[in-house]
Amino acid sequence: MAELATERMVVAASPEQCFAVVADIERYTEWAGDIKAVTVARRDEQARPAEVTFRAGAFGRSTSYTLVYDYSDVPRTLAWKQIAGDLTSKLDGDYRFRLVPDGGTEVTYTLEVELRVPLPGFIKRRAQSRIMHTALEELKVRVESLPSLST
Repeated sequence: MAELATERMVVAASPEQCFAVVADIERYTEWAGDIKAVTVARRDEQARPAEVTFRAGAFGRSTSYTLVYDYSDVPRTLAWKQIAGDLTSKLDGDYRFRLVPDGGTEVTYTLEVELRVPLPGFIKRRAQSRIMHTALEELKVRVESLPSLST
């Protein structure tokens, strides 16, 4: 059974700046610690990565999965669905960006995960929480450290 989780964080940048970082998928290895390799298999009509295979560290080993990206709500949302994976049968999610009154952006990260190997619920939830929190922290650091993107 898939587990759905959502986490939020405020980043000191505009929604467009946050979107630009998450949509630059080929650079994930520069700032997302668990991502070891990114291979773009297909691009959309605007040359954005549409189908991407990742190699990442998970559960003390290497895992591979392929995501298809949805750019239909740019720059408010970047969504994806998993189409292949060795440890996961579902790894669907999105980043949503909302301007907050102080000029920053609330980033909402939603992730629905289903593992191929059964694990106790509390272990899955702990791993999912760590993945999401780490992803948001790393995104925040990346966005706020880029001089051209600072607000």
